[in-house]
Order: sequence, then C-alpha cells, then structure tokens
Amino acid sequence: MSDNLKRINKFLSEVGYCSRREADRLIDAGRVTINGTVPEMGTKIAPTDDVHVDGKLIVNTKQEFVYLAFNKPVGIVCTTDTRVEKDNIIDFINYPKRIFPIGRLDKPSEGLILLTDDGDIVNKILRASNNHEKEYIVTVDKPISQTFLSRMSGGIYLEDLNKTTKKCEVKRIDSQTFSIILTQGLNRQIRRMCEYLTYEVETLKRVRIMNIPLDVPIGEYRELTKQEFTDLNNLLASSTKTYLDNKTQ
Repeated sequence: MSDNLKRINKFLSEVGYCSRREADRLIDAGRVTINGTVPEMGTKIAPTDDVHVDGKLIVNTKQEFVYLAFNKPVGIVCTTDTRVEKDNIIDFINYPKRIFPIGRLDKPSEGLILLTDDGDIVNKILRASNNHEKEYIVTVDKPISQTFLSRMSGGIYLEDLNKTTKKCEVKRIDSQTFSIILTQGLNRQIRRMCEYLTYEVETLKRVRIMNIPLDVPIGEYRELTKQEFTDLNNLLASSTKTYLDNKTQ
C-alpha cells in the first residue's frame, strides 16, 4: 500500500494542476482538502483519496501509459491483427487497454517481448542502432563446436541480404545450448546464422531486452518497474536514432 502513496504536492504537480511549490502554498493556505479534511504539509494520499482545491475535485486527466514485460509461449503470433491470427498475442494477453508489441518474436520462439500503448517509446526502441542488446538462449540439434562459436560471434554472411551480421557475444552453456547477445534484429537472424553453419535451432528463448530481464512464467506478464523504465530511457537517450531492422527471431 505504501508504494502507492504520494505526497499531495507531488500529486498536484503530476496531474498538471500547479507546481509543487505552488501546491505547498495552497496547502498552507488551507485551500486543499483530502476526503473533506484540510491536510498538514507533506501529507501523503492514496489513489482512492478525493483531493479538492477550493472545493473543486482534482482528477488526473493525464494519460498513463502501460509498459508490460510478457513471456511469450511458443505458438503465439506477435500481431495486433486479431482478425487474421487466432493465436495472436493481443487475444492471448487480453489486457483491458489497447496495447501492441514492440518488435517481434516468431511463432516457434518464446520469451521476453515488451508491449505498450506508448507509440513514442516504440519508435525509440525500434530505431536504436546501439545499446539495444537482446539476449537469447538457443538449443541446436547437435553438439556445438568451437568453430561454431567463433563463426557465430564473428559474423555470418547472409547471401540474400548481401550483408554480414554484426559481431556479437556467444557463449556455450552445455553441449547443444548457447547464449547469444545481439545488437541487431534481422529477420530470423539466429536461425539463419545457425542454418548457414548446418545447425538447426530446436528451441529459442529471448531472456533479456536491454535492461529488462525475463523473470515471469511462460504466458504471464508484469509491468515494468519505475527504475527499469528510467534505465530504459537513459539507454535510449544515448542511442543514435537510425533505423534498426527489428524483425523476428
């Protein structure tokens, strides 16, 4: 409960009524009431409290955006077109507000995907060309060689795109499982890199996007914490705003 409490001057500032300093003056003058009672300076309120200034109810009309971290199961499609795909992410989550995924994970993949109704941060994330790490745990169909690790980390030439993937960090976890951190999002990039080296991906899970870890069970979601959102914005602020091909994995 205490996490939801905020000082009355901060509340009046956040809803756009006045500055915190002006709010303190209003409180000191006895012009503010909480549930009909004149508060002391520094009083905290809960979301259910009624705040009046000069007898007028103050309502938070500012839009509060939603930021979710979702653990997508295998078989769910990252599309907002609920008419086309029965197993789409929007119907699966069934969130009470209209939200949309940031980027994609392909149908056979699982793991972390972010969803929001904030179009501004979607554009920032999809256009970030650096500091945009995405970490995956991948299982392949045969034992991993040192050559495989070296070539994956050094970059693989994708002929149809006429480009070589960026250097990345690849580590062996066990004989057929590795982790990989990408700062690039080419379509089906990890699967195609593995195919080039004659390996087939059996499972692929995204476990981190930038500073956001995967820490909820499959099929469940949580809201980003204030600290995660602050850190995310700081990472985006230091990124150059050139287009990143943020496709599926």
